[in-house]
Amino acid sequence: MLETMRELLRTHDMCVLATAVDGRPYCSLMAYVCDDSVRHVYMTTYRDSVKFRNLLRNPAVSLLVDTRELHGKARRAETRSLAVSGVYEPLVDPIEKAAVESRLLSAHPQLEVFLNSDAAEVIAVRLTSFLLLNGLTDSTYQEL
Repeated sequence: MLETMRELLRTHDMCVLATAVDGRPYCSLMAYVCDDSVRHVYMTTYRDSVKFRNLLRNPAVSLLVDTRELHGKARRAETRSLAVSGVYEPLVDPIEKAAVESRLLSAHPQLEVFLNSDAAEVIAVRLTSFLLLNGLTDSTYQEL
């Protein structure tokens, strides 16, 4: 089942990123890429954004990826959703950061405006657990 969860992350490229500070949640729709082992997810944002300030104060995050666009309204009961818990970890190695930026740009050309800006930062999330919901009632939890 773990491979099924990883495959869901590999085959999608948009998620909802949830951060929180002082008990207040904040959600953002984000383009992302994974590393090959699906142990990290990478996104980008400006350093002065609410989400990035939240990450600096509280590195715990949640991501949500789902398959609703594959099923349409008539087949919502077939939707799969993957809730992912993780921890923001700054990328300090310039070679690793450049490789991630290249991967993001290749998968999401629209991110060029972010990635070419001195105000941008790569968000690296080390994944810690998955909760897969198949349909309405079938769920599987996996710690990493």
